[in-house]
Amino acid sequence: MTTVRRAVLTLPAAPLGPDNPLPALRAPARAGAHAVDARTLAGLPRDMARGIGRAPLRSLLPVPLRDGYGRDRVPTDLDTIVIENDRLRATVLPGLGGRIHSLHHKPTGRELVHRNPVLQPAAFALNGAWFAGGVEWNIGATGHTALSCSPLHAATVRAPDGGPMLRLWEWERLRDLPFQVDLWLPEDSDFLYVGVRIRNPHERPAPVYWWSNTAVPEDRRILAPADAAWHHGYERGLDRVPVPADDTGTDRTYPLNSGHAADWFYDLPDGRRRWIAALAADGTGLVQTSTDALRGRKLFVWGTGRGGRRWQEWLTEPGAPGYAEMQAGLARTQLEHLELPGEAEFSWLEAYGPLAADPAAALGDDWTAARTDVERALDAALPRTAVDAAYTAWRERAADAAPETVLAAGSGWGALEVLRGGYELPGTPFPESTLGPEQEPWRALLRTGVLPPPAKGAGPGAPLVSAPWRDMLETAPADPSTEYHLGIAQWHAGDRAQAVRSWERGLRGADASWPLLYCLAVADREEGHPERAAERFAEAFADHAGHDGSAGGGAVAAALGREAVTALLATGRADRARQVWARLPEEVRGRGAFRLLEARILLAEGRPDAARAVFDEGFEVADLGEGAETLGELWARLTDEPLPDAYEFRMRPGP
Repeated sequence: MTTVRRAVLTLPAAPLGPDNPLPALRAPARAGAHAVDARTLAGLPRDMARGIGRAPLRSLLPVPLRDGYGRDRVPTDLDTIVIENDRLRATVLPGLGGRIHSLHHKPTGRELVHRNPVLQPAAFALNGAWFAGGVEWNIGATGHTALSCSPLHAATVRAPDGGPMLRLWEWERLRDLPFQVDLWLPEDSDFLYVGVRIRNPHERPAPVYWWSNTAVPEDRRILAPADAAWHHGYERGLDRVPVPADDTGTDRTYPLNSGHAADWFYDLPDGRRRWIAALAADGTGLVQTSTDALRGRKLFVWGTGRGGRRWQEWLTEPGAPGYAEMQAGLARTQLEHLELPGEAEFSWLEAYGPLAADPAAALGDDWTAARTDVERALDAALPRTAVDAAYTAWRERAADAAPETVLAAGSGWGALEVLRGGYELPGTPFPESTLGPEQEPWRALLRTGVLPPPAKGAGPGAPLVSAPWRDMLETAPADPSTEYHLGIAQWHAGDRAQAVRSWERGLRGADASWPLLYCLAVADREEGHPERAAERFAEAFADHAGHDGSAGGGAVAAALGREAVTALLATGRADRARQVWARLPEEVRGRGAFRLLEARILLAEGRPDAARAVFDEGFEVADLGEGAETLGELWARLTDEPLPDAYEFRMRPGP
């Protein structure tokens, strides 16, 4: 019998800490790592180029940046939901994006995915905190979802065969779309079925992105039914290359054959069955297959270079085995977004399970024979017709079924949107009972036309930026708090000049000016006025320092101080940067990110030996971003010596 039950998993984990209290007005920091230069874009197929250019994020609004975590791990109890039959056991983390942490095959005792022995946040999600391992559900925009470390709603539902099914659902705020992920195990099945649906309840079309990412041990061969792939590295290129071997004769379907981090998006021919597999030397491993709507398949590797190995260690613990990712998505590449018409939906079915192929064929030099043998083994284990039939049964009998037993709660943002829009979303209820303190001011605006100001000493509250909320803010009585939120919504809409005017109006009567000054400083920097931006960042920091005792004050001081020091250094104001740094709490100055700022200040003051001493003492920047080369660049200004391994995070070829 299949069962769904709650459980607890204890892992060494670094606490997430508080979200960044400043509005995320800028584009994701990771956007550059996934960019394509104009010359490459011009040579791509027209539909691919359109998908790459469709609705890029101008900011992270309305979601917050999650950068409050560190690297000190302590044993932590994590709520899980376990779905199992007598063949498979899947362990799901509903409070962390619905991640499948483990997929255990009972008859063989094999773990089918890379199961991370620790929970270590790192700055890989669109909004920061993300962690490695298992199977993750990425929705929103190119990159790891902003929900990577956020809770989802979870409940039991009746599966198509009448057994229990686990439903996960939430409202994705970057694209303003609800989605659901249904997981079930038919009795005696070796395959976990996953039904996914993304709905657009609005009249307007919406850009849609989805990739299911599965971490697998990197000592595997990654196979898919393709003779070519789109190769993307960290040098802004996108080239169509042969599979499995490139022009050097190196077989890139083995992750450990690559020296540097890179993506290979397999170019699956139309009409071919969609699948991807990771097989060990004995021919056994994991296979993922789906209905045809989930078109893309991808291999991501960290590479064997110093930077890739350092990242592998950074994301887990020293001595832990490395991993690669096999992925499946709606488009051919992760750089593209599809358009979902208004009041329409995308849905599909995925299946994950063990596979045993002939190792002589599947791992041999004959690529056609390798693919053929894997597909033969897959057809024997799970025919394509069975996947299509399971999808039809799920859509007809289960996708709209009402949840039965609630197992976990997500955010209240979906409830607020349903309350505002009156949407009917069978199967994914967002009841008013899930509204919380963050949503209360917005519910008041919806009911009364007035946005209540925050309590004295409190921060300005979470923003909302979609057109309906912007319209309400424009007609609400003007006060500093309303002007602040209106400016954020206008900024998100691309009306930057009007946003600046709103923030400037808000300054006139503001008790605490730092939220508005911060926004104006970002606007100055984005519009090419770095000196004025630096002054406003410093003024915002000073204003906040004059309001002692404010809620979340430590997080605000750290965020504003980091912005101010960085901006002042960029404009040659080392003296002012030192003054701001000195006013930060001692605990904040001891964090790795601020030790790095200290080294930069020392260098700007003409004290390279003291800056070098900071490196020699050792520090870790917990939220170091993907593709970031800051450490190496600063080190090169201090010495001609090779960059120590502890600071080597470069993901592209280099000295």
